[in-house]
Amino acid sequence: MNPMNNPQKRIPEDIAPEVLQLASRYYANHTQSYSASELVIAGKEADIPAEFIEQAIRDVQARHEQQQEKQKRLTHLRQRMLIIGASIVAVLIIGIGWAYNSLQRSNARVEAAWAQVENQLQRRADLIPNLVSVTQAYAKQEKELVSLLVRSRQAYLQAATPNEKAAATVQINQAIDRFRNYALANPQLQSSRLFINLQYELTGTENRLAVERMRYNQAVQLYNQEIQSVPNSIVANTFGFKKKEFFQATNTDVTKVLRE
Repeated sequence: MNPMNNPQKRIPEDIAPEVLQLASRYYANHTQSYSASELVIAGKEADIPAEFIEQAIRDVQARHEQQQEKQKRLTHLRQRMLIIGASIVAVLIIGIGWAYNSLQRSNARVEAAWAQVENQLQRRADLIPNLVSVTQAYAKQEKELVSLLVRSRQAYLQAATPNEKAAATVQINQAIDRFRNYALANPQLQSSRLFINLQYELTGTENRLAVERMRYNQAVQLYNQEIQSVPNSIVANTFGFKKKEFFQATNTDVTKVLRE
């Protein structure tokens, strides 16, 4: 409804300033514009024929329309670029998230495999007291062997990292080899029930350790390959995923010895 049809209608005070401001803008635009007839009259005063004024009006209006159309196209292009840019960012975020989760899963598999290796290493280290008991029972003078066995187990218990545990395992291997040589020189020890039971435990532990070490190294190999591939390598460097070392502990030849 046109408010001028009802001039007595009251305009709310809160919108009155906005009405006056907009009306001022309309009036300014009106006073700053010219009709075609006004331009023709102004052209006559400058001795410009009317047809040139009309042609100029058409050309200027066409140029302005072209400029407006160009501006619309640029605005549309910017909107499309923004949409494309947002899509690329979204894809990158999804890709980074997927790569990060994949690396986390791979790292978790390595840690789980290492836990199984540690279980067998711990079980093997726990057999050392039995070796000590056997040695003390059959040769009280073998204090050096007993000391070697005890030190090797203590070194393993103090090891924290896979490399430290690998080094400690070498000491345990040497202690078991020393015990092997001692057992070969004592037929009475080899025939004892305690030693026979112990050799079965050692053989079983060695076999399980070999299997778990193989699984761990396979998990490490897959993990190392994954963090070196693109784009995973970028994510790995960003979030601190480091290359892992294989577990290369030498295996004492207990199985062969116990069969001899």
